[in-house]
Amino acid sequence: MKVAEKYLPAGLLLAVLILSAFGLTKYESSEFSSPTIQIGVVVKNLEASVKFYTEVIGMKKTGGFSIDKDFGKRLGLTDTKAVEVSVLQLEDRESATQWKLMSFNQEASHPKQSYIHDDTGVQYITIYVKSLAPVMERLKKHNIKLLGETPLLLPDGKMFVLVQDPDGIFVELIGPK
Repeated sequence: MKVAEKYLPAGLLLAVLILSAFGLTKYESSEFSSPTIQIGVVVKNLEASVKFYTEVIGMKKTGGFSIDKDFGKRLGLTDTKAVEVSVLQLEDRESATQWKLMSFNQEASHPKQSYIHDDTGVQYITIYVKSLAPVMERLKKHNIKLLGETPLLLPDGKMFVLVQDPDGIFVELIGPK
């Protein structure tokens, strides 16, 4: 508490303690019950995509679930197709964004993108890392092509690497070399 007292005026410190004690944070005043967005991505090959995101990018598979064909139709998600969903996260904790992969084992109805402007919808994700070195080793080990002239040094001193997942989603990786 001594550190907080040193940097916060007594009144502000008391207000923070009261709000914290009752769980009244800035976020809880919004209409949302969670600060994260869970993102569902339909992929051509679930096994290949899970392998890419876990073994190459470094995500963790933290769960999964099934939706049977009848429930899928009742939800309005499918026209009587069942689906298996694999849940991946950067870290296995409640507040981490969930990257939910699912497959219907069919080809995409659009061509694989060469650039982010080639299609509409989700085209890329950005992942910040503490060090690009281990990621670069995994990219090399799995023969993942680096795009553009990456890695590139950004104005803030961090490095930028661009790759694509098996279905063409661009994955930006940003962090110190």
